[in-house]
Amino acid sequence: MKTLLKKLKNFFKKVTNHPRFIDMLGILIYYYSRWIGQTTRWGAFGLNQLYQTWHQDKAIILVIWHGRALMIPHFWNKQRPLNALVSLHKDGRIVAKFLEKYGFGIIDGSSSANANAAALSLLHSLREDKAVAIIPDGPRGPRMKMSISPLYFARKSGKPVFGATYSIEHSLVAKSWDAMIVPFPFCRGTLHITKPYYIPATATDEELEQYRQQLENEMNSLTLKADRVFGLPKIEPGVSAKPKKYSDTEENKK
Repeated sequence: MKTLLKKLKNFFKKVTNHPRFIDMLGILIYYYSRWIGQTTRWGAFGLNQLYQTWHQDKAIILVIWHGRALMIPHFWNKQRPLNALVSLHKDGRIVAKFLEKYGFGIIDGSSSANANAAALSLLHSLREDKAVAIIPDGPRGPRMKMSISPLYFARKSGKPVFGATYSIEHSLVAKSWDAMIVPFPFCRGTLHITKPYYIPATATDEELEQYRQQLENEMNSLTLKADRVFGLPKIEPGVSAKPKKYSDTEENKK
């Protein structure tokens, strides 16, 4: 019996790690997102300013919390290119396929070894007037805590940073580190966009930290406000994903 269970477990693991299965999941999530987006009665705040600024500055840096990433692509008008930084581990490959279906370009940010290459690709994208999207609390948290990198890229490129968040009534809140909300169709939803944050090229590291804290506070305030309107439970920032356990074989592959 134990041998049979082990074989089934290995078979399931092999299937779920197969590229076609991963692509299929990404495509299914894409169609679910489209369905939710089209059947939700949306109120949008700050979206016009975002697109006016985007047109004026040719590109922007868009930051999104990990738990609120599902519906943001629905609001992209596709008039200007947008590249997303995605960590291409298993879950990241699902996200990459989902975003590719929406028309996003993908910048690989898979590992610390690739961090320099990813940073150069992001800056190159911005300097070519191609916007970038970053999840600053991913891929493993702590949730709703802003990393410094979006502000660094804003200082280097001169492009403004916007934060985007949303809430949808009657959503389930996943019991995961990112507390992702899982929405249902035919409900009300609210999109909130922060003000633009322009970071001077002369900004010190201390000033960069002040901007980082301001943006984090505004995004969390807007998220809490939207959730409160729809009666969703308060989500506290700061939770991280549990460290993954690796087998000896997996460790040797790293």
